[in-house]
Amino acid sequence: MTRVLVARQDNLGDVLLAGPCVRAVAASGAEVTLLTGPHGRPAGELLPGVADLLTWTAPWIDPDPPPVTAEDTGAFVSLIRSKSFDRALILTSFHQSPLPLALLLRQAGVPWIGAISEDYPGSLLDLRHHVDGDPPEPVRMLSLAEAAGFSLPPDDHGALALRRPLPNTSRLTGGGAYIVVHPAASVPARQPSAAWSRETVRALAADGHRVLVTGAPSERALTQEVAGTSAVNLGGRTSLAELAAVLSGARVVVAPNTGPAHLAAAAGTPVVSLFAPVVPQERWAPYGVPTVVLGDQHAPCRASRARVCPVPGHPCLDTIDPADVCRAVTALALPGAVVPESAEMTVTSGTSSRAGGFATRTPEKQAQSR
Repeated sequence: MTRVLVARQDNLGDVLLAGPCVRAVAASGAEVTLLTGPHGRPAGELLPGVADLLTWTAPWIDPDPPPVTAEDTGAFVSLIRSKSFDRALILTSFHQSPLPLALLLRQAGVPWIGAISEDYPGSLLDLRHHVDGDPPEPVRMLSLAEAAGFSLPPDDHGALALRRPLPNTSRLTGGGAYIVVHPAASVPARQPSAAWSRETVRALAADGHRVLVTGAPSERALTQEVAGTSAVNLGGRTSLAELAAVLSGARVVVAPNTGPAHLAAAAGTPVVSLFAPVVPQERWAPYGVPTVVLGDQHAPCRASRARVCPVPGHPCLDTIDPADVCRAVTALALPGAVVPESAEMTVTSGTSSRAGGFATRTPEKQAQSR
C-alpha cells in the first residue's frame, strides 16, 4: 500500500478545507497520514479518509511560533523517517511557503514531494504546482492532489465532509428547530463586537427563532453576554465533535470567518457568514453549502490580513443591520427560499457559484449537503 503524507499545519478551518484533497488521495487506495499543527489536530480527527494523524508545530506557520532548534527539527525528521512515506503533499495558503517543510521531508528521506509554490524549489519538490486565479481554498488544495494524479470518485460531491456518526447532543440542543449563532473568531479583526452580536441574537429571537450560542471554553464570558436571556448559552460545553453535531442539527448557522463556519459547512448546514474583508471571501467563505455573506467587502481593511481591526468602530461588521441577518436566516431555513442580493451582501448556492443574484435551497440540495 502506498503511504502518503498530507500536511496542513495551521488552524481548524484550514484543516477542514483540506478535506476534499484528503479524500481524493484516500480514494486511490493510499494510506493517508495527515500532518497538522496543534490548533488543527481536532479538525483532522473529524476528516474522512485519514488513517493516521501526526502533529508538529511548524515555526514558519504557527501564529505563536516556537524557536527553531536542531533538537526539535531533528526529532521531527526522525519521526517522519520512521514512517517510510512514499509521497507527500504539502498544503498551504497563498501567503505560506511549503519549502521549509519540504526541506525537512527531504532530510527524512521522502522520495516524492508535491506543493503549490511560487518560489523556485530547486530539488525540494518533484511537483511544483501553479494555481491561476483566486479559487476557493478547497478547490486550490484539491487541484494539487489532481496534479499529483489523485482524484475524487464520481460519487463524491466535492464539498466539505465529516466522519459520521457524530455524537448525540440532544441533551444540549433540546427539542425542536433551532439556529446557531457563533459570535467569536480566531482573531479580533474577524469578530463583530459583543454588543452587535447580542443585538442580533435578540432580533433573531424576536423573529421567532430558537437560538443557541456556541463558543470555546475560553469564550464563555462572551457567549453569556451575547446569549443574555434571549438564547441558550452553549459556550464551553462542547467538544469539537459535539459542536459539529450541534451545527449539523441547526437549520442555519450565523458565524464570522472562523473555524466553526467551515465546520458548519462540513456538516452540510447553510451559513450566514459575517465576513470581514481582511482576507478574500472568494477564498475563505463557507464552501459547498448555501451561504449569504454579509459585511462591507470594500472596507479600508480589505486584503490587509490584519489580526486586529485597524479601523475604529469595526464598521465592516458592526454596521451590518441585524434585520439583514434575520432576513438571510429565514430565507436559508426555508426550502426554495430566495435571498436577493444587496450592495453589502453576496449569495452563493450549494455549489459555491453565483446564480443570477440569488440562491435557492431545495429539499434535494439540502439532502445532498447532509
